[in-house]
Amino acid sequence: MRKMTVPALLLASFAFSTNAETIQERAAPCFACHGEHGTSETENTPSLGGQQAPYALIQLFMFREKLRVFEPMNEMAKSLTDDDLRAFSDFIATLPKPAPPADAGDAARMARGQALAQQNHCNSCHNTDYSGKENVPHIANQREDYLAKTLAEYKDNSRHGYDATMADVMQPVTKEQIADLAYYIAHYR
Repeated sequence: MRKMTVPALLLASFAFSTNAETIQERAAPCFACHGEHGTSETENTPSLGGQQAPYALIQLFMFREKLRVFEPMNEMAKSLTDDDLRAFSDFIATLPKPAPPADAGDAARMARGQALAQQNHCNSCHNTDYSGKENVPHIANQREDYLAKTLAEYKDNSRHGYDATMADVMQPVTKEQIADLAYYIAHYR
């Protein structure tokens, strides 16, 4: 899948906010990075499918307000009104969740990841099937590279959520354990 350059994103952002009629048309630029139907094929880019509307709303707000900094997303969200944020988050919530991988994954890594997920109570906030709820993201079958990157950023405090929960949860988890945890969640069935 082709990545968009910043000029292309700026152009798409203009179309995103002014020329499109329906929410589906306005969301078309999102799929350039986040994948067709919201299932990402782009390195370190999350799948949008399966996310709850409240979670998507908070993330879009954080991008718009630069409380979460990633230039392409900040640029795309900067002109969105509060009504736009709600419309996009409601639309994102209709996208199908990512499918589990065809293979069950390496049994030893899955066991280590499952133990870490249980030890760190991932299922208390993300649900027992990691589907998320309200303002907590759907993480089951998310891209492994994105999960590992995000967990590492919470651990080193370079990514800030709307509260400190994930930073606190990740403190005792080692770099090696992050890899197994991301592997397990990405391959969850």
